[in-house]
Amino acid sequence: MSYIVSRRALAAAVSLCFAAAPALAQTVTQTLGPVVVTGSRFDSNPGLAPIGATVITAAEIRRAGASDVNQAIRKVGGVYGRQALDGSPNFGLDLRGFGSDSSQNMVVLVDGVRISENELVDAIMSSIPIDSVERIEITRGGSSVLYGDGATGGVIRIVTKRPSGQGTHGSVFAEAGQFGLREARGSVSQSWDGFALDASLGALDTDNYRDNNAYKKRNFTGGAQWTLPGGRIGLRTEILRQDGRLPGSLSQAEFESTPRKTNEPHNFGSVDSDRYVGFYEQKFGAFDLAAELAHRKKDASGSYFYGGKLSTTNYDTKQTQFSPRLRHTSQFGAVQNEVVTGIDLMRWNRVVDGSFSKADATQRSKAFYVRDEMKWAGPHEARLAFGARRELFDIDSVDPVPYSTANYHDKRGLNAWEIQGSYAVLPELTLHAKAGQSYRVANADENGFTPKANVALKAQTSHDLELGASYALNGYKLAARVFKHELNNEIYYDPTATPYGGANSNLPPTRRQGIELDASARLAADWQLSGHYQHVKAEFTEGALAGKELVLVPKNVLSARLAWTPSSGQSADVGVQWVDSQRYGGDFLNTCNARMPSFTTFDARYARQYGPWEVALSGQNLGDKRYTTAAFSCRGGIYPSDGRQLKLSARYDF
Repeated sequence: MSYIVSRRALAAAVSLCFAAAPALAQTVTQTLGPVVVTGSRFDSNPGLAPIGATVITAAEIRRAGASDVNQAIRKVGGVYGRQALDGSPNFGLDLRGFGSDSSQNMVVLVDGVRISENELVDAIMSSIPIDSVERIEITRGGSSVLYGDGATGGVIRIVTKRPSGQGTHGSVFAEAGQFGLREARGSVSQSWDGFALDASLGALDTDNYRDNNAYKKRNFTGGAQWTLPGGRIGLRTEILRQDGRLPGSLSQAEFESTPRKTNEPHNFGSVDSDRYVGFYEQKFGAFDLAAELAHRKKDASGSYFYGGKLSTTNYDTKQTQFSPRLRHTSQFGAVQNEVVTGIDLMRWNRVVDGSFSKADATQRSKAFYVRDEMKWAGPHEARLAFGARRELFDIDSVDPVPYSTANYHDKRGLNAWEIQGSYAVLPELTLHAKAGQSYRVANADENGFTPKANVALKAQTSHDLELGASYALNGYKLAARVFKHELNNEIYYDPTATPYGGANSNLPPTRRQGIELDASARLAADWQLSGHYQHVKAEFTEGALAGKELVLVPKNVLSARLAWTPSSGQSADVGVQWVDSQRYGGDFLNTCNARMPSFTTFDARYARQYGPWEVALSGQNLGDKRYTTAAFSCRGGIYPSDGRQLKLSARYDF
């Protein structure tokens, strides 16, 4: 594997893959009633859920035995995930084939608060207490009007539970498994008349599948909130401590003979992260006002050997977000109208102290957006929504290291727009269409190593189109979507870029197009079958690479689950996923005579309840398939995926 690819993959793993994103599990008294976070960034009823969204319920999550939110999205939602390079359970989720930069083309929110990172790192969803999740909404396709930078591939909204009544509620969970897995977590909430407290603790230790790949996590979340007439106000504190060993990549021969080995026995990284969140919601007649103010401080460090020498890097990152917004709802005969307008303000700063960089980078952004949605009631229900967003960015970086290429200052303004609608042709059949423009800007990691020294990359824009249909009748459901994203200046690591032999670059025009299917069927009273399929073609459309396939994108991903839920206190769930072959990460010219092979994996869980107790046996990769989802050069730079793992757990609810 080349020096540039090695350094990029290892630096990303060491310095960034442990960022914190604990859950904003919010607790209120019964007077506020059930809540669903929808595409308008406000709490509303399911009638205005995002058009064309996929929903994962708490019952489905528990039945599948998902131990964290990331796993639930992959197992139940059928979303393709790329193995984390740092041994953590935070797989890189890929909506619509964006390869190794999929996390930068997707926005993740918890109860409406954005947790996506402003660096080359996945949103750390494993810190969200899985028992606190009420539902997960996956909206694929361009969503920059409401969510701004990086929402081209789509948005994942995680909605947490709220107590059904006053008193004390909670749970205790413990699990042990192969590869030295030991996990314990607990949560408790106490609600009084108009006031609530909640807290969650978690601890995870595992040696993982490979040598030098041990991982340890400790996290705490706690909060307090007060109900108001027609609203609520509250504060949260979130603390995360993580340490992990970094095994590095393998050659093809090593992968085939000794996939569990490491060539980097001394590499490791750690992160200390603290986040503080304040939120406010209030209803004034036909108006709703809401806002979140969040601040996070993250201290990360990593040590790795390169060229026989120890290199240590420390990162001090601070991020502040403020997102006030206003909604007005009205009714005109059979027409329900909802107008949402708001601003998003963010300031991010990171100071690096390392062998290769001492950069002080800052990004400031401020955005204004407005969106209007109308719904016509009746036998042929119809919805129409349109909106626009304007966002201004101010980015700069100063790096005194003599060979640095990351000294720049840049200002730019970007626009997003959307129009979407749906129409119920029949009570069982609904058609929908979406069109719009989305965008993202290069982050500090990407601008730190570009083809032109000290010049920030151009912004990426995408013209997005989707057509879909959904059908539901007598326990059978089918949803189909065809989509296309035409991208200009896509931001991606190009191993062919000069003069460095690889750099983060603006690519020639590219395209993602394909089809997605979601299906479910109630086969019998106790049996439920569900499946997900994605076909995506990712290619260059202009320039010298026109017609070439983009790398690390499987053309086809197919998953299915069969659930058995009798009334006897037992339950079982079996899942299978097939992932098509894909091009190696360094094969931009499509000249490698091999591809990363396709693979099929199986998982299963059996659980039995005894009053408030539940005991479960579960297994991952039951066929012990040897495969990889991350390989960065032709037949090399391979990060093996996990082998077969069996786990035994016990849970007590009170």
